[in-house]
Amino acid sequence: MNKEEIRIMSFDELLSGFLLFLLQEKSYRQATLASYYVRLYKIQSFMKTHGVVYYTPDIGLKYYEAYLVAHNGIPRQKGISIAISRLNDFYSGVDYVIIHTKNRELLLESYELVLSSFSVKCYETGNKENTVKKKDHFLCLFLKDCIALGCPFIQELNAIHVSRACLKVKNKDSWAVIKSFLKFLVIIGILKTDLSILVPHYTRSFKVPVTYSVEDIRKIENIIDRSTKIGKRNYAMILMATRLGMRSGDIVNITLDDIDFESETLSFVQQKTGGLLVLPLLSEIKKALYDYINNSRPKTTERRVFIRQLAPYQNIENTTLYCATARSFHAAGINITGKKHGPQTFRSSLASSMVNDSIPYEAVRKILGHSNLKTIKHYAKLNIEMLRQCAIEVPEPTGKFKEFLQGGSTL
Repeated sequence: MNKEEIRIMSFDELLSGFLLFLLQEKSYRQATLASYYVRLYKIQSFMKTHGVVYYTPDIGLKYYEAYLVAHNGIPRQKGISIAISRLNDFYSGVDYVIIHTKNRELLLESYELVLSSFSVKCYETGNKENTVKKKDHFLCLFLKDCIALGCPFIQELNAIHVSRACLKVKNKDSWAVIKSFLKFLVIIGILKTDLSILVPHYTRSFKVPVTYSVEDIRKIENIIDRSTKIGKRNYAMILMATRLGMRSGDIVNITLDDIDFESETLSFVQQKTGGLLVLPLLSEIKKALYDYINNSRPKTTERRVFIRQLAPYQNIENTTLYCATARSFHAAGINITGKKHGPQTFRSSLASSMVNDSIPYEAVRKILGHSNLKTIKHYAKLNIEMLRQCAIEVPEPTGKFKEFLQGGSTL
């Protein structure tokens, strides 16, 4: 079905073609197709009311705006905007995507060119794609404030623009990125004065990594209902986090080719460091993967191990693992008051367990796949038993301080 054929279809024909595409190409169930039909069929009446013969993506967006007005800005039918977005993609011949992401608003041309050069420099110095995207986001917010403060050209940035824009920053982690960017502007000759000295310095407060006991971890593992297909998948994922300390991004991106059941090894390139990591395929994990792949995993050509249980059968996102972990913490009755309870806590808990069992820090670093040798020092924070031995008694108060504590005059 080509674009020309789609554009002269009646809406009824377009909707039927779209639903057939979801059924044949994406393996959606009949119940899901019915829900899509319910969300979209009223667009036909909307078109007749406004004298529109042929559907276009703009009509779908106008219908959604009218729908929101009719329901006081609150969509009563969950997913209606997603249904319209996917219908518009089908109409335009755009590749199907599970999650629609919004592109950031472009800045003025002079700013965009320099931002692009800074991103290239970040890649060249070894920054990963996610890190570069985060830096771009921070700088975009900062530079938008500079433009709003009356600086249409990046070459005209001055101390007033920078200092005032820095005061508007909400995420103080971005100050370090802004400082680096301003130094870059001097290096490439955009600015003559180094304005980075005006950016406030911010140091994160010290935090002891969140850990849970071995008993808590076992409760979480055992609470997962392995009689369901989703439970089998979630159990295998969570075991890889609790027993191997794998990062969530690496877990959801593991492929069938990364698993060697015969040699009982798991080999993959880490998403964060880009380094190859080879881990033992522990018996519990091997059994869990066998159970999931043979009894629960949908039949699909997708090579990623962990995929959606419902159509379309594509790889899952990190959020799926986060939600599964949060539900398991809640179901197991673990006390999470004031503590993080995502997959990363399994990683820090495993590290804590290993260092408290006197496993050398260097061995722990290699098992968890850290490429930076400086990371070893962080494990000292987890060595609770050793830290207890370093604790000293609080000295007895003396002099004026003792007198003050006993109700004497103020200091």
